[in-house]
Amino acid sequence: MLFEFYPWIKSVHVATVIASGGLFFLRGLAGHLGARWTMATPLRYLTYTIDTTLLGAALLLMAIVKQYPYVHDWLTVKVSLIVVYVVLGSFALKRSATRRNRFVCWACALAVYVFVFSIARTHHPLGLLHSLGITAALR
Repeated sequence: MLFEFYPWIKSVHVATVIASGGLFFLRGLAGHLGARWTMATPLRYLTYTIDTTLLGAALLLMAIVKQYPYVHDWLTVKVSLIVVYVVLGSFALKRSATRRNRFVCWACALAVYVFVFSIARTHHPLGLLHSLGITAALR
C-alpha cells in the first residue's frame, strides 16, 4: 500500500537530507565567522522541522523497503553514524567551550555527514571506501 508513495517519500527524504546538511554547514560556518543569528529561535525551529520530516520519511522508507538497522549492516552503520553526527553537531554549534573545539567538531560532523551520504548511496557499510576498492587494502 505504501509502495505507491515510495518515489514521493524518497524525494522528501533526499530533499530534507540536503536541507539539513546545508543548514548545518551554513550555521557552523556563520558561527565561526562570528555571526550571532546561528542560534536564533526561528532557525532552531526550522532545523527541528526539517530533521523531524527527515526522520519520518526515513522510517516510512524503512517500512516500505523492509530494511532495518541491526538486520542490514549498512543501515546499522548509517544509523550509528547519524547519532555521532548529531552529537558532534551539538558540540559544534553550542556545547564546546572553545572556538577551536567547535571548529573541530563542525569539521568532523561534516566528514561524518559525507560518509553517511556515501553509505546511503552505496548500501554498503564502508560507503565510497568500498566503491573505490580501498577495502582490499584494509584486509
